[in-house]
Amino acid sequence: MPIFEYRCSECNNKFEILHKSSSANEEVICPKCSSKNNKKLLSTFSAAFAGGSSDFSSSSYSSDSTCSTGTCGCGSGTCGLD
Repeated sequence: MPIFEYRCSECNNKFEILHKSSSANEEVICPKCSSKNNKKLLSTFSAAFAGGSSDFSSSSYSSDSTCSTGTCGCGSGTCGLD
């Protein structure tokens, strides 16, 4: 079941709704002021990986194992994914 974020246009309250289906046209009501005037927000998502081999730390992508600044990796362009 997808979770969507909304912001109420009346009271500016930000809240989440768990919809039964992503295609359902369910009525969204603000839990704070009961307004039906709400706007769907663009949300980020989170991903979890099982196992120890999927460690996505910046040091995993560094092509220079002797990086002493701590800023090596894809952010500095040294990961080889250019």
